[in-house]
Amino acid sequence: MSTVKTASITRIAAAIAWRSLHTYIRRPDLFVPSLVFPLVFLASFAGGLSALGSAPGFHFPAGYTAFQFVFVLLQSATFAGLFTGFTMAFDFESGFARRLMLAADDRRGIIVGYALVALTRAAITLTVVTVVALIGGMRVTGDGVDMFGLYGLATLLVLIGYGWAAGVALRFRSIQAGPLMQTPVFLVLFLAPVYVPLGLLRGWIHTVASVNPATAFLQAGRGLISGAHQHTGLAFVCALALVALFAGWSWMGMRAAERAS
Repeated sequence: MSTVKTASITRIAAAIAWRSLHTYIRRPDLFVPSLVFPLVFLASFAGGLSALGSAPGFHFPAGYTAFQFVFVLLQSATFAGLFTGFTMAFDFESGFARRLMLAADDRRGIIVGYALVALTRAAITLTVVTVVALIGGMRVTGDGVDMFGLYGLATLLVLIGYGWAAGVALRFRSIQAGPLMQTPVFLVLFLAPVYVPLGLLRGWIHTVASVNPATAFLQAGRGLISGAHQHTGLAFVCALALVALFAGWSWMGMRAAERAS
């Protein structure tokens, strides 16, 4: 890639990231729900269902709050990417993204710019959720390297959620495609071992969860926060493969948007 193209991509990406972040922080209707919903999930799951931590066969060194915190953390990361796809679709409806495509020398900068938006939003949300969980008494039995791995995994899930949603947004260029972005992600996340470990699930849900990639992410994250690693390598391999897959999906979506223009 030439220096000129690299500079063009960087310029476009920085402009999109700055505009979207500025709008995000100044609009409570965007900013507040992204913080409140994860905290409600954390309080509901870790607090309201804490009795599950005493269920026969449930053994988790860091306790039930940490067990559920990992789900809320990874869910929040995925949704930060997903909702950035909503932002992209809205920008197409408003006409901003179409004007941006006309002005962009290299349209890869548009995809990179919204990815930066997703990562920035996720950083804010995950920081708040982590601080609240620690104030609430969450125990962490993993070490610093383990926690670095946990947030690294969360970062990859931001990009996965964003890549899927961006590909849909670029193909439909309408916020009406929101359910198509959202529903598959909800199904994948909630057909994983959310409330109890995989070994305690029974019936069809155990069968589905056993082949669900979200299960590997949750098991790896819970292993990292507790210091008892489970499928960490598998989770990172799956995450990197999905990042690459959805990067291609979003780029093909950009080609579809170009043809439609």
